[in-house]
Amino acid sequence: MSQQINLFNPIFRQQKKYFSAVTMAQAIGLILLGAALLTAYAGYRSSRLSAEAAAASMQLKAAQDQLVQADAAFPPRQKSKVLEEQIKKMESEMASLQKVDNLLQAGEFGNTNGHAEYLRAFARQIIEGVWLTGFSIHGAGAEIGLQGRALRPELVPAYINRLKHEPVLQGKSFSALQIQVPQMELTANSANTANTAGAQRRSMAAPYVEFSLQSSDSSAQPANVGGGTVQ
Repeated sequence: MSQQINLFNPIFRQQKKYFSAVTMAQAIGLILLGAALLTAYAGYRSSRLSAEAAAASMQLKAAQDQLVQADAAFPPRQKSKVLEEQIKKMESEMASLQKVDNLLQAGEFGNTNGHAEYLRAFARQIIEGVWLTGFSIHGAGAEIGLQGRALRPELVPAYINRLKHEPVLQGKSFSALQIQVPQMELTANSANTANTAGAQRRSMAAPYVEFSLQSSDSSAQPANVGGGTVQ
């Protein structure tokens, strides 16, 4: 009886090496090199961002300093009490003129047909920034005088042009016009004298102009035209 004996042992087979020591060393070297490059780039970015943050902080501080200087150089303007009083006075005069016009239209003054239409014309054509302080009508309207104030000189000719569109003023020519800036006297307590009751007076230009307008019938002898001057 024959018997086969297998003398082959797999452990004696030559093993195939997939990663040699050199290959593994190269791989580890590449990994270390990549890590070093990433670390260097991160450090560069960090220093760059720090520099940009420092520059932005300096710009912000410079802007804040400029804002403080601007606030100190241009403080907020205080409201002028004189101007507020003038505005209140103008509003009161405008309200008074409106009341007069309402009374004239209601006929509470009796027969006012002679001059009522002139007053209505003055009230209808009034423009913002112009108000009347007085007027005079002679005869049947042959001569008309107007006195008033305006916030700006150029508003006076505009008001005159509007008056020319009123039928009751057709044929009237304005023969004299005077415009001037009135002076206002202000009283201030003197801080340089021991007498506390002492006061100093000073004048300043009013925030408006005064005008005087004189008209006559176109058939009348024309008068010399007064020069409109602003002082």
